[in-house]
Amino acid sequence: MNGYWFTSSLFQIEPGEDAEINPGCYGRPLAIWLKTQLEHRGYSVEPIINEDWGRCLMCSRDPFMLWVGCGNVADSERSGTAHPERPVVWHCFVVAELPWWKRLLPFSGPDTGRTAV
Repeated sequence: MNGYWFTSSLFQIEPGEDAEINPGCYGRPLAIWLKTQLEHRGYSVEPIINEDWGRCLMCSRDPFMLWVGCGNVADSERSGTAHPERPVVWHCFVVAELPWWKRLLPFSGPDTGRTAV
């Protein structure tokens, strides 16, 4: 999957954060920060959505879904605790897609490229 991978001391794993989704999956601090940054620039973003891989920022649903995924690169040894010697590698990716039901309609919808950017 395409996207951006980075480390940053700005984002820390929150205790128990992965209990909301899946063990070892994080992204809430990154999603909160990114949502705030987008809103300050005039974009409308729905409340943060928990996904099994991290967090989703839904920016648009029509004429296609435009969303940003925020999560971490899996680290099987992390298990819910921060390890200062191993910084978290965060992952951010953008997706533009037609909902499944719009793909069934007999007209050509907007071209989303159907590729994560």
